[in-house]
Amino acid sequence: MAAIIEGRVHKFGDDVDTDAIMPGRYLAIQEPAELAKHVFEGVDPEFVRRVQPGDILVAGRNFGSGSSREHAPLGLKALGLGCVVAASFARIFYRNAINLGLPIVISPEAAAAARDGDTMRVDTARGTVEVGGRSFACQPFPPFLQELIAAGGLVPWVRSEMEKVK
Repeated sequence: MAAIIEGRVHKFGDDVDTDAIMPGRYLAIQEPAELAKHVFEGVDPEFVRRVQPGDILVAGRNFGSGSSREHAPLGLKALGLGCVVAASFARIFYRNAINLGLPIVISPEAAAAARDGDTMRVDTARGTVEVGGRSFACQPFPPFLQELIAAGGLVPWVRSEMEKVK
């Protein structure tokens, strides 16, 4: 299972809420690929065109605050972002992202050091974030979370576990 994520940084600030990530008018959409087309639409209409698969979103404090909508992390994942690194996350966003298989890492120092366009390397197994020629510590993912994310999230992981007991 790949624990290393490397990509170009897309930098945002503090208090990015779920309505900024996924505007409320798109909450009736259930198809992830369709949601991905609208990520940060009201904040930066060109954002989805700049993102390449594996890129890393970096933000300040309290990323994902607001409503508990799963559409926000689902849209980020469907857009192809490899990871989100932030100084801190809203608790419900953090859990939703993990449940949906989107790796998210808390590293205030790495988030502060990163600049838009930098290349960032995140090793979720070792607990390191490298950017700008520097290395920062973060909490490594335990093997169970690595497995869950590699499976694509909680639901696919449970399905695979159920298949093992048949």
